[in-house]
Amino acid sequence: MVEQDRQEAKEYVMRLAKEADVKFIRLWFTDILGTLKGFAITVGELGSALEDGKGFDGSSIMGFARINESDMVALPDPTTFRILPWRPRQNAVARMFCDVLHPDGRPFEGDPRFVLRRNLERASQMGYAFNVGPELEYFYFKSDERPEPLDAGGYFDVTPLDLANDLRRETVLTLEELGIPVEYSHHEVAPSQHEVDLRYSDALSMADTVMTYRLVVKEIARNHGYYATFMPKPLADANGSGMHVHQSLFQGDRNAFYDADDPVKLSKVARQFIGGLLRHAPEITVVTYQWVNSYKRLVPGYEAPVYLSWAFVNRSDLIRIPAYRPGREDSMRVEYRAPDPACNPYLVFAALLTAGLDGVEQGYDPPPPVEANVYEMSDEERKELGIATLPSSLSEAISAAEGSSLLRRALGDHVFESYIHNKKIEWDRYRTAVTDYEIKRYLPIL
Repeated sequence: MVEQDRQEAKEYVMRLAKEADVKFIRLWFTDILGTLKGFAITVGELGSALEDGKGFDGSSIMGFARINESDMVALPDPTTFRILPWRPRQNAVARMFCDVLHPDGRPFEGDPRFVLRRNLERASQMGYAFNVGPELEYFYFKSDERPEPLDAGGYFDVTPLDLANDLRRETVLTLEELGIPVEYSHHEVAPSQHEVDLRYSDALSMADTVMTYRLVVKEIARNHGYYATFMPKPLADANGSGMHVHQSLFQGDRNAFYDADDPVKLSKVARQFIGGLLRHAPEITVVTYQWVNSYKRLVPGYEAPVYLSWAFVNRSDLIRIPAYRPGREDSMRVEYRAPDPACNPYLVFAALLTAGLDGVEQGYDPPPPVEANVYEMSDEERKELGIATLPSSLSEAISAAEGSSLLRRALGDHVFESYIHNKKIEWDRYRTAVTDYEIKRYLPIL
């Protein structure tokens, strides 16, 4: 943001805070795992916060500084100032997302927002703006103690079976009060599973939006005595939750993924972007599927992508190209179907952009699209077509990522090393844990 624009934004925030009777402002940022962090200041501190930021101890934040360099500064982005609708209007509460800095003003290399911003600047140097539109699925349960669904509804159900319709409606209205436009909302395939699709925007704004969206969904559910979760696979015998990411590169007002002369309107840049995504998909899976539970979703028959393939219509592929709508050149896009909604959106968008741009820079041509159902093919058929698979566990994903120069470039050394270290710890804890399954299966017979 240029200094003049930032100054105007700061003045607007100060004026709006006074007019709206704002008394507290929450300063938000995320750790490397995508957990929302923050602290509150009073409106009397707002001016100094906008000018100089507010200091905090970063040593306790996952992936942030070590003890001997723990001082950090949270500098609010004034363009993200929003009043929280679920808080009282009198003595209102607002929020702003922050960039995390070193005390001397340098961007902190462990800040996921900085990681994404750095990759977007690189895309800009290549002449591109990166837009994304995610579709986030989630579940409503009666409590956080066990996954007991609220309804038995199915895909697109509008019957009384969809008991959570009012929760979803209130969520959409709250998002729109926060200035977050919603394209669709509906019941998903599994019982008590829902989806809200966000209208595409630039990747940095969208990453902030995803963090806000997840909090709003949980707040609305909690206010009604229920629990909402973005856990990828909470029910063993039902579909898990995904976060399909629609992506496009723009050059000014022109969609670089659109080519009027191509039979299917897909440009060479788009095809090379797809080539980059397919080539690097295994390396970035540790970011798109970051939890042990994420891999429980990767079971053939439950719609989650397992195989490295792409298509125009087929929904069994990792990458899908939604149908072009005549007269809507801006709608030509690439849908990457791997991420789940429990990811860190800043890191996911950074990894996808880096992988796709590598395909553009290196001129990677994707293999032919696969319109047949990949799940129904035999191993021999997939082998003949050269269709490989994504890592099937967090351990495999870590192994694929460790030697990846591309993922290291996307995340930066600090985040890359902290992230991989954290994932190794998680896998080791999972590997050594004794589960309920083992107790029930083995204790009575061994």
